[in-house]
Amino acid sequence: MKRILLFGSLAAAVALANSCARNPVTGKKQVVFTSEAQEIQQGAEADPQIVAQFGLYPDSALQRYIRERGNAVAAVSHRPGLQWSYKILDSDVINAFATPGGYVYFTRGIMAHFNDEAQMEGVLGHETGHVTARHSVIQQRNQMLGQVGLIAGVIINPNLGQFADQVSQGLGLLLLKFGRDDERQADELGVEYSTKLGYNAHRMAEFFNTLKRQSQAAGGQTLPPFLSTHPDPGDRFVTVNQLATEWQQKTGNTANLKVNRDTYLRRLEGLVYGADPRQGFVENGAFYHPELRFQFPVPQGWQSQNSPTQFQMAPQDGKALMILTLAEGNNLQTAATAQLQKYGLTARSQRSGTVNGIPAYIVVADQQPQQQGAAPLRTLNYFLQYNNAIYHMIGVTSATDYPAYENQFASVMEGFRSLTEADKLNRKPERVHIRTVATGGTLRQVLTSYNVPERRLDELSILNGMQLTDNVAKGTLIKTVGP
Repeated sequence: MKRILLFGSLAAAVALANSCARNPVTGKKQVVFTSEAQEIQQGAEADPQIVAQFGLYPDSALQRYIRERGNAVAAVSHRPGLQWSYKILDSDVINAFATPGGYVYFTRGIMAHFNDEAQMEGVLGHETGHVTARHSVIQQRNQMLGQVGLIAGVIINPNLGQFADQVSQGLGLLLLKFGRDDERQADELGVEYSTKLGYNAHRMAEFFNTLKRQSQAAGGQTLPPFLSTHPDPGDRFVTVNQLATEWQQKTGNTANLKVNRDTYLRRLEGLVYGADPRQGFVENGAFYHPELRFQFPVPQGWQSQNSPTQFQMAPQDGKALMILTLAEGNNLQTAATAQLQKYGLTARSQRSGTVNGIPAYIVVADQQPQQQGAAPLRTLNYFLQYNNAIYHMIGVTSATDYPAYENQFASVMEGFRSLTEADKLNRKPERVHIRTVATGGTLRQVLTSYNVPERRLDELSILNGMQLTDNVAKGTLIKTVGP
């Protein structure tokens, strides 16, 4: 027995030794269980899933711009040899994140809230730093990623995870939480990389003020994701300013540092601002999709999340989940068969019918628990053939809770119908517009002169990274929003 234990300890020691690697940033040895090749593979596999979940922002010039600036940061980083990828996702959420292997994502929401190129470069450096320091790989060593769906702050029962989280790897990597030490190191790397490129990293600190104000405007209840797993932005404002001064002294570059405010702002002209109603929107208890020309009700009090691949909604307690997605097949029955097989569902009952004149196939199906001790799941499925597509609406909960949700599921699905209201069909997104101030004054006066309503003055001041009392000189570029 002792010899076996000794052999086991020796094997463990050998495995531990083989898993040690030098951190590219610190040069120190650390225990990781993912090789660089595996790290790159993880990012490459997650990338199409992330893009499918959020969509790429359809502006080739802006995508080219983020690639050029990102690659410039990567070139001065500690891992210039990686095949770096920088993309802008079509999401209004203010967020930036990186996955292993050199994949960095910015949302159009965060692009709208930068007020100069130096701010963007600092955050590009920060996210690049997470990759160069292998933070996500280290976090994967420290935590197991479960399949959970996130819907506007609702934590879905993990048993429903396979339904909510069809891009589990991509979202899992996105949702990795970094500790304060990792965040401070990424901030320092953001300052280092942007300073080496000749940018004023003090502007990165100013961006944290914008994020803090955005959080306060939301009542402190919802942090931008870029902050939700990060240290307090007020503290970071002070720390990043200190780091910026230190790195400017280290490089001997304390004058003529780049900010590039006007050139950056001009790139934002026409950027979609906020949720894009053309991709679907919730209003007055219903979900409307102008492009696909349908609508259905959303239960009162349920939270929702829209993406290019599916629409999800759930009650706050996370005990149920409803999803609308596309199904493949030439007819309703073949589509139903394929979807049931995909989710491992066994039909209890099935029938043909119609919903507001739309051909439908309705299935109640169960899924046996995949984990020992978990409750069986029961689903209500409506397959709807509408405008040359087959839509799958699924309501899922535990078999025990199903009687409490069955009527609610059915009410939503029976409410699917054609969208004909001109007001909804013609809804256009708001866009960022860059204005040249004709007459100087306070920001409040300037925004008011552009007919910005009182209720949106604070929002626009945050968007511009200014206070309403700030003086704005004639000829200054500012952001407004409108059709």
